Amino acid sequence: MLSWSSEPLLKDLSAQELEHFKRSDQVIQKLLREVSEEAGITENIRRCKAIEGIGELTATGLATTFMRGHFASADAFIAFLGMDLRAKDSGKKHSPRHLSKKGDGELRRLAHNAAMAACRSPVWKPFYESYLARGLARTQALVILARKLCRVAFALMKNQSEYQPKVKLQGSPAT
Repeated sequence: MLSWSSEPLLKDLSAQELEHFKRSDQVIQKLLREVSEEAGITENIRRCKAIEGIGELTATGLATTFMRGHFASADAFIAFLGMDLRAKDSGKKHSPRHLSKKGDGELRRLAHNAAMAACRSPVWKPFYESYLARGLARTQALVILARKLCRVAFALMKNQSEYQPKVKLQGSPAT
């Protein structure tokens, strides 16, 4: 079996590229922090990051979106993100509900990734598994969890409160 692992030149080049990547990531993180401090959303980012599964990028995206508009309710926030369910019914035809996808696709992707991380945590795992037990597909359960995470983040930012997870045996965590 041929392998390039013993080639010293390639090892040096890959180490240099990895170091360059790490430095670039540090610069990006620094810029994100500076911009969020300038915009005054640092506290909301911190609140969102306290939720299991939500990291720096997702928290920044949620806080930025929250700052963009005056949302009357969590439903309005979810609709702005494009994570609201829309019916495509016509006459007697009733189709299943689908996401409207009207909002920022990148933020929906980040919320979905946050749900993938959160479904493994002890706080959100029972919530996620309860939907799997109902017969929903994994993707459907993840979308429901992503919507829930966004609702919790909205409540924290709107009320300027701190996240207090409580593990329940059945249902979702209290906020």
